[in-house]
Amino acid sequence: MEYKLDFDGSEVNRCLLCSDPPCSGACPQGAPVGDIMRSLYFSNVSEAHRKSKKIDCTYCNAPCVDACVLKHEKVPLDIRTCIMSINDSEKEIPKPKISKVNLSTDICGVKLDNPFLLSSSVVASTYDMCKRAFEAGWAGVAFKTICNFPQHEASPRFSAIHNHANAFCGFKNIEQLSDHSVEENMQIFRHLKSDFPDKVIVASIMGSNAQEWTRLASECEKAGASVIECNFSCPNLEDGDLGVTIGQSETLIKRFTRATKSGTSLPVLVKLTPNITDMVPMALAAKEGGADGIAAINTINSITGVNIDTLVAEPSVRGRSIVGGYSGSAVKPIALRFISDLAKAKGLEGLHISGMGGIETWIDALEFILLGAGSVQVTTSVMQYGYRIIDDLISGLSYYMKAKGISSVKKLIGGAVSSVVDHRSIERGTILLPVFDTEKCIGCGRCYISCMDGGHQAIRFDKETRRPHLTGSKCVGCHLCRLVCPVNAVGVAKKTIGNKN
Repeated sequence: MEYKLDFDGSEVNRCLLCSDPPCSGACPQGAPVGDIMRSLYFSNVSEAHRKSKKIDCTYCNAPCVDACVLKHEKVPLDIRTCIMSINDSEKEIPKPKISKVNLSTDICGVKLDNPFLLSSSVVASTYDMCKRAFEAGWAGVAFKTICNFPQHEASPRFSAIHNHANAFCGFKNIEQLSDHSVEENMQIFRHLKSDFPDKVIVASIMGSNAQEWTRLASECEKAGASVIECNFSCPNLEDGDLGVTIGQSETLIKRFTRATKSGTSLPVLVKLTPNITDMVPMALAAKEGGADGIAAINTINSITGVNIDTLVAEPSVRGRSIVGGYSGSAVKPIALRFISDLAKAKGLEGLHISGMGGIETWIDALEFILLGAGSVQVTTSVMQYGYRIIDDLISGLSYYMKAKGISSVKKLIGGAVSSVVDHRSIERGTILLPVFDTEKCIGCGRCYISCMDGGHQAIRFDKETRRPHLTGSKCVGCHLCRLVCPVNAVGVAKKTIGNKN
């Protein structure tokens, strides 16, 4: 991709993204080494280059490497090489076409400084947390869901699936709602509104009956909320007319949306569950109930795994577990599908879509925006990496817009919606054949193995030269070989017309 130099599988992914990184303090040139590595980690190469362009590592003895905390358990991170690779890739970074961009957008007329909000969860559950998030640069917070009924949390209540770099790509929670009283939360709202009048407070609420939905919406507006978000989708509350039970019923969605609207003049978003086949009917029901927008997706019902020693599913709470909500980068493809469905649906025109589900980098956020989201919400990556990720979300998106010559983020909303078509409408007469870059190829044979055992046996492998060769008459252009290549040595150079199947 033109705006994302490929650092996947590289040394960068070993970075632990330390708090107060010792590598920064060790740099003799005073460079923000930790910040540079973090920008690389989050695919923000342009910002990493900006931060490092005054650094010359050529003759440095790399005290940053010696300071790396990984030296205590593993081989320290080769920070020097990572930073030098940025300058080597300078020619691949697109030049800006414009010097200034406008990231401001809105939720149903409520202005946002940028499209980025914290989603309703533990990351936005106290005054201090929201204060630090606002000071870091987040435009708004969807506060942890407020309710009138008591919460009884389990311990532990999280589990995760880790990738090869030991970061979690999938995250499960069995957490419930805010454990503060309604009045305590209203006091937090009043305090935040007084201290941060230009920031947006989205009040996530959940009632146990229509009267409570109405009353909570009213109290949140009086306390300074900017937007109301109806939590119709919490997977950890499904008793009676609560949580995900509402989100799976058009009747309940319409009833409680209408009840919420009757208690407030603020815009109302309805947060929907992905634990259904089709979200569009639920969104239409929300619109009929008076909703001004949709927030999606909430977490997915899941079991992340089973401890094979104790034979208990994760997380284990004194030998037992429950189905919980799954989030993180693993759910992004599912979230994007639902956002696309909502953006294309007839009858939902004009409704604001606040998208969420697996956003870690500015590229993730941009994909949601391009498929129709007017704002985006983040939780899981903040739980893992902290509020500081907002720096790379903002600067990465800004640089992309400058390079593309796009002056306002609003011009990006829905830009890719028309590219998603019905399966009958996709062109099937063209085959794109892969071509192997022999200079990049390292001779691992992964493309050969995948094509032989998972493809169409169109690649042979020369054991003497350790290079793959394509048999064009067998190739169907599936591009499995391109996906498994660890060094991106497979490109596209030939195009033929006509179906070979």
